[in-house]
Amino acid sequence: MTTSLHHHRTTTTTTTTTTTTSNHHRQQQPQTIYRLSPSLSLPDDAVLHYHSHAVGPNQSCSAVVQPIAAPISAVWSVVRRFDNPQAYKHFLKSCHVIVGDGDVGTLREVHVVSGLPAASSTERLEILDDERHVISFSVIGGDHRLNNYRSVTTLHQSPTGFGTVVVESYVVDIPPGNTKDETCVFVDTIVRCNLQSLAQIAENLAKKSNYKSS
Repeated sequence: MTTSLHHHRTTTTTTTTTTTTSNHHRQQQPQTIYRLSPSLSLPDDAVLHYHSHAVGPNQSCSAVVQPIAAPISAVWSVVRRFDNPQAYKHFLKSCHVIVGDGDVGTLREVHVVSGLPAASSTERLEILDDERHVISFSVIGGDHRLNNYRSVTTLHQSPTGFGTVVVESYVVDIPPGNTKDETCVFVDTIVRCNLQSLAQIAENLAKKSNYKSS
């Protein structure tokens, strides 16, 4: 079954945080809170709060939604493998776990295929919730331009009653020389390709295996 992918715009709320320096002068630092649009109707809305991001003035944030014609159990079996992201992220050519055994706090080093403005990335597993189907990682080092990148991916039962809806959101620093829109276009393209690949793999996996709808 061919799936379609939707880019979902976020709603924003701007707040101001106040910090006090050592000489007691107070600085105002604007902060934007990005949330998924309320029009995204999913049964398990309890996990959607994971997609609320505090975003600084030099950062960009976005979200991509992908319906998949396969049960959550099939999709999650691929997504939860922090040690094997290249299974569906085709811009990655290898991954090595350098610290940990797959639990929260595990570090991995991934190497990127040639042709992209990056060579490697060191990433930390921030959330792995097998019950709610939530996974999150942050980029903490490497040779790339996506500084302070953090991604959250959640899986949801499709409102149609069959299949899965994947929501992936991220926040990242805007690289020097780029605009917020340019950063979103670049990262959205990568996330979009990853989720389309995930859809194909999970749907094929579901056809070959007896995954129960869950």
